[in-house]
Amino acid sequence: MAVFACLSWLFAIARFSFGYFVGFYFYTMIFGYLWLNSFSDLEYNHKLAGLSAAVSLITFLLPALFISAPLRQRFKLSMLAFDRMLSLILLLSIGIAAVGAIYNFRVVALPDIYRFREQMSAPTIVNYLVTMVSSVLLPFAFAGFVARRAYWLAFAVLLVLLALYPITLTKLAFFAPLWLLLMLLLARLLEARVVVILSLLVPMLVGVILLLALGSKAAFFFYIVDFRQITIPALALDVYNDFFSWHDLTHFCQITVLKPLMRCPYQGQLSVLLEEQYRLGNYNASLFATEGIASVGPLWAPVVTFACGLVFALGNRLSAGLPADFILVSAAILPQILLNVPLSTAMVSHGMGLLFLLWYLTPRAMSGTGRPASAMGTDAPTSF
Repeated sequence: MAVFACLSWLFAIARFSFGYFVGFYFYTMIFGYLWLNSFSDLEYNHKLAGLSAAVSLITFLLPALFISAPLRQRFKLSMLAFDRMLSLILLLSIGIAAVGAIYNFRVVALPDIYRFREQMSAPTIVNYLVTMVSSVLLPFAFAGFVARRAYWLAFAVLLVLLALYPITLTKLAFFAPLWLLLMLLLARLLEARVVVILSLLVPMLVGVILLLALGSKAAFFFYIVDFRQITIPALALDVYNDFFSWHDLTHFCQITVLKPLMRCPYQGQLSVLLEEQYRLGNYNASLFATEGIASVGPLWAPVVTFACGLVFALGNRLSAGLPADFILVSAAILPQILLNVPLSTAMVSHGMGLLFLLWYLTPRAMSGTGRPASAMGTDAPTSF
């Protein structure tokens, strides 16, 4: 543990990037797993699993933190086209939210969402679009409107995000507007790397303090922030290591597009499979558990996580030159998502691949030459 803690110096020498943002969250998750690994009563090779987790994080961080050279923008939007794209994203999001509300719309208290979520149903394409809107498109539009000082449109984005809660019944949709505002405030006050660290550690600390001060009254907040955000992703590594130590590996057949093309020992989703085995809820897990442990096992997991790190390095390169605070806010939702879903799911279902494209197309100079002031609500549109 002490040796692993020394890896924190990587975050002191690396510059801010999208990989830095996600990498710090993964670092905290793996650190938590290595601690939990010492107390686990599940029967698998704990020394091998712990070593694999530590090495996997290192192989992930090296490209994710240190490959960030910009790619040449062979095609980029003008400021006018960028403004129009933001408006189009907002309009499309409103339309998708309206379609989603036709199938599911139920206002319930946050503690009751699990009871009603099982009753929800909608076409697969609608679910995909709603997920992509809440995870990527609306946060990107919010960051863009703020950068262009179109504050009323940014406020409209927050309202649409909030309206997605009764459609999806997810904690992420409920807290997303507040989270974006908090990230925006921190990004204006502090250096980007400090914001990344505080965005994870401060909510965790608040949860612990409230639990100690208020006891059971703060239990739900502690569960959402501390237990669900960090402890559950770390526990998922424990469960996946145990299950796949005595079951067949997937060799990536859990990825939807690959399953019809190859022999797969599992027909259902891994999260459902592990719920049936352990009765601990649906264990959607990060790339370290799914693309790593489940697919190739602990010995080869560091190779896979290196490849995953290269994906985030591509995100770094496609976003290079954009203001750090713009990247922070537009990607604010993704680190929490990546702690709980495979990389393939994040890239496609949650739209992370689309965000990479949007970053690439975004004009690097967000000031001065775009739409007239009256059109965007300001005399001099600028970055944050």
